[in-house]
Amino acid sequence: MDDRSRELADFLRTRRARITPDQAGLPADGRIRRVPGLRRDEAARLAGVSTEYYTRLEQGRAQNPSPEVLHALGRALQLDAAEREHLTDLLARPAPARRTPAGPQRVRPGLHLMLQTLDHVPAFILGRRTDVLASNRLAREVLTDFDALPATRRNLARYYLLDPEARDRVGDWERIAAETVAILRLEAGRHPDDRRLADLIGELTLKSPEFPAWWNDHRVLRRTHGTKRYHHPLVGELSFAYESFQAPGDAEQTLCVYNVEPSSGTAQALRLLTSWTAPQPAAASEEPGGR
Repeated sequence: MDDRSRELADFLRTRRARITPDQAGLPADGRIRRVPGLRRDEAARLAGVSTEYYTRLEQGRAQNPSPEVLHALGRALQLDAAEREHLTDLLARPAPARRTPAGPQRVRPGLHLMLQTLDHVPAFILGRRTDVLASNRLAREVLTDFDALPATRRNLARYYLLDPEARDRVGDWERIAAETVAILRLEAGRHPDDRRLADLIGELTLKSPEFPAWWNDHRVLRRTHGTKRYHHPLVGELSFAYESFQAPGDAEQTLCVYNVEPSSGTAQALRLLTSWTAPQPAAASEEPGGR
């Protein structure tokens, strides 16, 4: 079994393992269960396919399942939108390998300007692999100064999972870190030949104690909105409602904005943080004659 087939098999197995017969609406049959969740024959019955065909799917031996079969599998295994997308990616024919690696991602000037316009809240742009392509000053103050890092290390997953400061600064660190791993898993299904993504996953596997278990759970996630909390060493607790937007004209860039209620304690703390960390104006020249 090749790597792609193994990914598909593990994904389907972990998805059916989380669903009990009661959750699936199946009556008790009196048989002793040696595995958690649904059996293969039960998943096949719910999807309206034969057990043999479902087994071939889990073993990566079924070629080109129809959209109707994919829809039935998604319904049977109670997949959410991100999981259905991931299943489609795993079953797709691999694209021909690139002769040359993808070039570095660039943020166009208009998006850079938008980040600076959003100067009252943290905002940043993520690219492939959760690379941080650009960020405004408040994002660098609230999270970390990505601009001060080498370009190859400006990555949100690396920050959450490998930077010791992140565990203290990020509220509900375990949830946020696990969700970030699920985002990487979704991207790995879409871009199986991304060498830099494979290198990042290898680094996280070796250096993060929590990463292997989260990765092997096969959870996938497409982040769109939610809440984040941070503890800043200067201004204390910060609470945000974040929104993520696909950049117009570039599906592989995401604008992330950390919104705050205008009269909230977080808004007041951000104003204080802005005033304390604002760049100092250059001293005026003291030449004779005021020049």
